[in-house]
Amino acid sequence: MARWEPGAKLRLVVAAVDLFTEQGYDATTVAQIAERAGVTKSTFFRHFPDKRELLVAGQESLSRLLADGITEAPESAGPLQAVASGLERASSAMGPANRELGPRIEAAVAASTELQERDALKSVGLAAAMAAALVARGVPDLTAHLAAELGVLAFKRGYAQWSAGDRHDATGLADHALAALDDLRAATASLG
Repeated sequence: MARWEPGAKLRLVVAAVDLFTEQGYDATTVAQIAERAGVTKSTFFRHFPDKRELLVAGQESLSRLLADGITEAPESAGPLQAVASGLERASSAMGPANRELGPRIEAAVAASTELQERDALKSVGLAAAMAAALVARGVPDLTAHLAAELGVLAFKRGYAQWSAGDRHDATGLADHALAALDDLRAATASLG
């Protein structure tokens, strides 16, 4: 593959996931990832500061999509309705590549404490973006943070179900994320 071909970022992510699965996160080097992706190490570093960041590629875009969906929700929408709008917006950006990589990324994260820590930081960042968008809508701070945390949990649960599901099932990520949000809403009501 020519080093100038488009899609280097996705190829790097796929190569990293494959190598992390085959030989473990700690045993995988940046040079190996770049070689597997058909790019140079300098191309790797143009896209990622280190190998840990490969598995959270797109976090900024995802945060922005979630926040934009919340911002654009109707004025009459309550906090969780606005979060649902954010989940729908973010879900619309997820395609077949995201679905295929999901279980493999989950396995790589489960096998590495360092990646688990980075994944937790990603969740914090997503929640912060959603909470800020909710506060900007006039939602009280505590309510905004609670709704945002439920939104992150719904997105993660929905993504896990969607990516592990039958590839021929036409049910989209948004459907899974919104169902997870409904389940969480019901669960919080039962806390009494």
